[in-house]
Amino acid sequence: MPMSFSIRTRPIISRHLRNLTTRLASTRAMHIQSIPMWTGTGDNYAYLVIDDKSKDAVIIDPANPDEVAPVLQEEIKAGKINLTAIINTHHHGDHAGGNNKMLSYPEFKGRPIIGGKDCQSVTKTPKNGETFKIGDINVTPLYTPCHTQDSICFLMEDSTGKAVFTGDTLFHGGCGRFFEGTAEEMHTALNKTLASVPDDTKVYPGHEYTKANVKFGISVLQSEPLKKLQAFAEKNKETQGKFTIADEKQHNVFMRVDDPEIQKATGKSDPVEVMAKLREMKNNFK
Repeated sequence: MPMSFSIRTRPIISRHLRNLTTRLASTRAMHIQSIPMWTGTGDNYAYLVIDDKSKDAVIIDPANPDEVAPVLQEEIKAGKINLTAIINTHHHGDHAGGNNKMLSYPEFKGRPIIGGKDCQSVTKTPKNGETFKIGDINVTPLYTPCHTQDSICFLMEDSTGKAVFTGDTLFHGGCGRFFEGTAEEMHTALNKTLASVPDDTKVYPGHEYTKANVKFGISVLQSEPLKKLQAFAEKNKETQGKFTIADEKQHNVFMRVDDPEIQKATGKSDPVEVMAKLREMKNNFK
């Protein structure tokens, strides 16, 4: 009888252990909280990224402290986060312009500022590909100069998933203007650097521009992926983190410079020339 008991319960015990392990693992995830800023005008996003296991956290592009600081203060007061750094994707004021004011709050005083060399009060500019950690989250800075020369996208990954914070380099269905760079640089940023990121990586851009981007995109390419993106944007006010790098390769015309239909629409065949023409068309699009 003891032998029979042991044989029948071993799978049950094993199953309960597996379920417990799964529940424990689910609590040790990278958590991303979007904080909208200047809604209706700039439509920016700041992002609070938390390693749930250690509670270590960073805030990305907290350009409007009046909207961001109260969220962080509440989390700190509740003992939910340990803010370790401010991260900037590039130096423009609507991304890095809140650094000094953030540091003036007692809760954030002395925190390092990680970003490009021209970011306000920056204390650390990581090298391209130089990894660092937020608790168990691995962070890889990816240099993507064009929109600004100090633009950096931050790839973050742990055992539960991957996310890339793209600032004003990559948007859902679009890309940033070439303020400090060239079409060749944006082609490299999108179609070499970011295209090399794992396909299942979720994209978190610096602005909510999806409706405007897809309106232009569908004027160039009437594809099913673009129609799906258009339908989603019409039904959802916020689209950040809802699409992956694989999705962008399908519905973002700036990542489809080799597509014959897009080449036909631009009258160009060289990828860099297609990129340049697309940006010119987008700039003039009404």
